Amino acid sequence: MTISRRQFCGALGAGLAMSNADLFADPTPPKPLRVIAYNIYRLVGWPNQRSSAKEAVAKGQMAKRLAMELALHDPDIINFSESPAVELTEEVAELLGMNHVRFPSGGNWPGTLLSKFEITESKNAPMQGGRPKELFTRHWGQATVNVSDDEPLIVHSAHLFPTADPTVRLREIRAMIESMKPDLDAGRSMLLIGDLNHGPDTDEYKLWMDAGWVDTFTQVGQGEGPTIKSDIPKWRIDYVLAAGPIADRIVESRPLFEGAFRLNINDETSFALSDHLPQLAVFESQ
Repeated sequence: MTISRRQFCGALGAGLAMSNADLFADPTPPKPLRVIAYNIYRLVGWPNQRSSAKEAVAKGQMAKRLAMELALHDPDIINFSESPAVELTEEVAELLGMNHVRFPSGGNWPGTLLSKFEITESKNAPMQGGRPKELFTRHWGQATVNVSDDEPLIVHSAHLFPTADPTVRLREIRAMIESMKPDLDAGRSMLLIGDLNHGPDTDEYKLWMDAGWVDTFTQVGQGEGPTIKSDIPKWRIDYVLAAGPIADRIVESRPLFEGAFRLNINDETSFALSDHLPQLAVFESQ
């Protein structure tokens, strides 16, 4: 089959136009935002009395082990409850290429926020009138994360009071909601991530929902989603909650019952990174 000079030039021109379009097009679609909430049990391994856990701690391996396991899930923002010495969480942040903010504890359980994005502001226990000594003995901190020029993201990292009696925990939640109310009312994109120490069938949970928070797991998760303990999980107490525009972009939410996060119950010498499982949530980009 023969083609005319005009047909050849036309085909060549169309091919060049397509090549130029490909050259100037953005080759990568916007990346989803991946968030992990994780109580890391002071980074001593669980059960921490097992010889293999003690050896990993003694050899200074735990930060590397944690960073490598987290890296498999490509997180953009991570919360740690029950943080160890700041040098260890800074090592994890450096290994993951993330920014690092420490939230001091009212007791002995500081919190940590890691972010691949710039953290432009952070506050510890930002409640009106200052923190009463009986509240936030674990941690609560707030940070502004610059995920994009159009949408700064407000992130609350929290670990609430752990007893069966909810009295202190309810006071903590009411204080947090009062502090959050201006941002909630303004419809800003917000996340609340951490070990909240209550189930989804409690008065504490109802307070969050009534305030306008959305539970990512109830939106897109499957099953019961327990996050503790990492051998045979039974209770869901770790959360990624969302509010504002970002709450409309939830695409995935699940506990990470896998890899080194999970204890092998058939191996009496094994240990998991923590007694909790991490809770992962994924959001579509804007």
